[in-house]
Amino acid sequence: MGTNNWALILGGSSGLGLATAKKLARHGYNIIILHRDRRADMDTIDSSFNDIKAIGKQLITLNVDALNADKRPGIISDIKKQLPEGHQIKVMVHSVAKGTLKPMYSENKSTLTDTDFRITFDAMALSLYDWTKALIKADLFADDTRIISFTSEGNTKALPNYGAVSVAKVALEALTRSIALEFAPMGIKANCIQAGITLTKSLSMIPGYEQIKANALRRNPNNRLTTPEDVANAVYLLTTNDAEWITGTVIKVDGGESLI
Repeated sequence: MGTNNWALILGGSSGLGLATAKKLARHGYNIIILHRDRRADMDTIDSSFNDIKAIGKQLITLNVDALNADKRPGIISDIKKQLPEGHQIKVMVHSVAKGTLKPMYSENKSTLTDTDFRITFDAMALSLYDWTKALIKADLFADDTRIISFTSEGNTKALPNYGAVSVAKVALEALTRSIALEFAPMGIKANCIQAGITLTKSLSMIPGYEQIKANALRRNPNNRLTTPEDVANAVYLLTTNDAEWITGTVIKVDGGESLI
């Protein structure tokens, strides 16, 4: 792995994004993490970032709103200024988890609105294309760049309170296929990883997540939940030279959970 290759993680301060940042750093990548967190949470987050620095690779962290279209040019300009000359982004990982978790129907609770769907779609799907296009325009991608995002079983199964996220995940997969097709002349490969139920902050925000966790354990033939490290391992595999012919697809990383 060349020392001038970087991995950009959109949403890398916890969960799948953070595990991926650590994994890729251990395999020679310099890391850029964009995250949006409160000051009160930064002690824990900084501790995790120090773990990455201890691996010995370069780390750039920006606590910014990567979903704000007006701020995106400034963020990219900041990244360009901080990257050493001749260094480029070889991997982009989309790990954005910002969605509305409401039911479609309820007699006594707030239900999904058009605005809820749009906010979730923009954050968890369209931002993948927005960032891909912006980084291409800024000439920050290396040859043979790998773009990886995270989907879920909600792409085909209806789950309570998950309607807006489900729509976004389906769109994310469609965008990934189109990116793989239309940016192939630039050497870009794009894939989605469908992770099994994983104990993350995002999961804990889903109403009834304890039942979701219990159901996943019952279904999984390997008798455990997916871990962020399981997913990070798959991300790394997709960044290797041996994976250069894999593009435009959804790869399940769930220990067989979705078989039942």
